[in-house]
Amino acid sequence: MKAKEVWQGKCPRCSEGDIFVHPISKISRFSEMNSHCAKCGVTFEPEPGFYYGSLFVSYAFTIAIMVIVWVPLYVILNPPDWVYGATLVGFSILSIPFSFRYSRILFLYWFGGLTNK
Repeated sequence: MKAKEVWQGKCPRCSEGDIFVHPISKISRFSEMNSHCAKCGVTFEPEPGFYYGSLFVSYAFTIAIMVIVWVPLYVILNPPDWVYGATLVGFSILSIPFSFRYSRILFLYWFGGLTNK
Protein backbone atom coordinates (compact mmCIF):
# COMPACT_ATOMS: atom_id res chain seq x y z
CA MET A 1 0.00 0.00 0.00
CA LYS A 2 1.40 3.32 -1.06
CA ALA A 3 0.32 6.52 0.67
CA LYS A 4 -0.02 8.32 -2.67
CA GLU A 5 -2.63 5.87 -4.01
CA VAL A 6 -4.57 5.94 -0.73
CA TRP A 7 -4.56 9.75 -0.64
CA GLN A 8 -5.72 9.92 -4.28
CA GLY A 9 -8.38 7.23 -3.76
CA LYS A 10 -7.04 4.84 -6.38
CA CYS A 11 -7.83 1.16 -6.84
CA PRO A 12 -5.94 -1.11 -4.41
CA ARG A 13 -5.20 -3.65 -7.14
CA CYS A 14 -4.03 -1.60 -10.15
CA SER A 15 -3.48 1.83 -8.53
CA GLU A 16 -5.05 3.49 -11.57
CA GLY A 17 -8.86 3.46 -11.34
CA ASP A 18 -10.74 5.82 -9.04
CA ILE A 19 -12.68 4.43 -6.08
CA PHE A 20 -15.02 7.44 -5.90
CA VAL A 21 -16.98 8.92 -8.80
CA HIS A 22 -16.52 12.60 -7.91
CA PRO A 23 -13.68 14.53 -6.24
CA ILE A 24 -14.01 15.32 -2.54
CA SER A 25 -14.47 18.99 -3.42
CA LYS A 26 -17.91 18.20 -4.88
CA ILE A 27 -19.60 18.25 -1.48
CA SER A 28 -23.09 17.33 -2.66
CA ARG A 29 -21.88 14.03 -4.18
CA PHE A 30 -18.78 13.14 -2.13
CA SER A 31 -20.13 9.70 -1.17
CA GLU A 32 -20.77 8.19 -4.62
CA MET A 33 -18.51 5.21 -5.21
CA ASN A 34 -17.77 3.35 -8.41
CA SER A 35 -18.95 -0.23 -8.21
CA HIS A 36 -15.95 -1.53 -10.18
CA CYS A 37 -12.52 -0.26 -11.17
CA ALA A 38 -12.56 1.26 -14.64
CA LYS A 39 -9.06 -0.10 -15.38
CA CYS A 40 -8.88 -3.63 -13.94
CA GLY A 41 -12.57 -4.40 -13.27
CA VAL A 42 -12.21 -5.40 -9.61
CA THR A 43 -15.32 -4.80 -7.50
CA PHE A 44 -15.07 -2.20 -4.76
CA GLU A 45 -17.64 -3.99 -2.57
CA PRO A 46 -16.13 -7.39 -1.80
CA GLU A 47 -19.27 -8.51 0.06
CA PRO A 48 -22.63 -7.00 1.09
CA GLY A 49 -22.27 -4.74 4.11
CA PHE A 50 -18.48 -4.67 3.79
CA TYR A 51 -18.18 -0.99 4.66
CA TYR A 52 -19.96 -1.25 8.03
CA GLY A 53 -16.50 -1.88 9.47
CA SER A 54 -15.29 1.44 8.13
CA LEU A 55 -17.50 3.10 10.75
CA PHE A 56 -14.81 2.26 13.32
CA VAL A 57 -12.14 3.96 11.22
CA SER A 58 -14.41 6.98 10.79
CA TYR A 59 -14.97 7.07 14.55
CA ALA A 60 -11.19 7.12 15.10
CA PHE A 61 -10.85 10.01 12.61
CA THR A 62 -13.58 11.95 14.42
CA ILE A 63 -11.98 11.42 17.83
CA ALA A 64 -8.58 12.51 16.47
CA ILE A 65 -10.10 15.65 14.95
CA MET A 66 -11.87 16.47 18.20
CA VAL A 67 -8.65 16.10 20.21
CA ILE A 68 -6.73 18.22 17.69
CA VAL A 69 -9.36 20.96 18.00
CA TRP A 70 -9.94 20.67 21.76
CA VAL A 71 -6.31 20.85 22.93
CA PRO A 72 -5.51 24.26 21.37
CA LEU A 73 -8.85 25.62 22.57
CA TYR A 74 -8.11 24.48 26.10
CA VAL A 75 -4.47 25.57 26.18
CA ILE A 76 -4.74 28.91 24.38
CA LEU A 77 -8.22 30.26 25.01
CA ASN A 78 -9.95 28.19 27.73
CA PRO A 79 -13.39 29.41 26.54
CA PRO A 80 -16.79 28.67 28.09
CA ASP A 81 -18.24 25.17 27.69
CA TRP A 82 -20.70 26.16 24.97
CA VAL A 83 -17.78 27.29 22.76
CA TYR A 84 -16.16 23.86 23.13
CA GLY A 85 -19.40 22.16 22.16
CA ALA A 86 -20.15 24.40 19.20
CA THR A 87 -16.58 24.21 17.89
CA LEU A 88 -16.35 20.43 18.20
CA VAL A 89 -19.73 19.89 16.55
CA GLY A 90 -18.81 22.33 13.77
CA PHE A 91 -15.47 20.65 13.04
CA SER A 92 -17.11 17.21 13.17
CA ILE A 93 -19.68 18.26 10.57
CA LEU A 94 -17.04 19.87 8.34
CA SER A 95 -14.90 16.72 8.46
CA ILE A 96 -17.66 14.34 7.32
CA PRO A 97 -16.57 14.18 3.64
CA PHE A 98 -12.93 13.52 4.61
CA SER A 99 -13.81 11.00 7.29
CA PHE A 100 -16.33 9.13 5.12
CA ARG A 101 -14.06 8.79 2.11
CA TYR A 102 -10.80 7.95 3.79
CA SER A 103 -12.32 5.51 6.26
CA ARG A 104 -13.75 3.58 3.30
CA ILE A 105 -10.52 3.80 1.31
CA LEU A 106 -8.40 2.61 4.23
CA PHE A 107 -10.85 -0.17 5.09
CA LEU A 108 -10.83 -1.36 1.48
CA TYR A 109 -7.03 -1.35 1.40
CA TRP A 110 -6.65 -3.08 4.78
CA PHE A 111 -9.44 -5.67 4.65
CA GLY A 112 -10.62 -5.88 1.04
CA GLY A 113 -8.06 -8.49 0.02
CA LEU A 114 -7.46 -6.63 -3.25
CA THR A 115 -3.87 -5.41 -2.93
CA ASN A 116 -1.11 -7.07 -4.89
CA LYS A 117 1.67 -8.30 -2.65
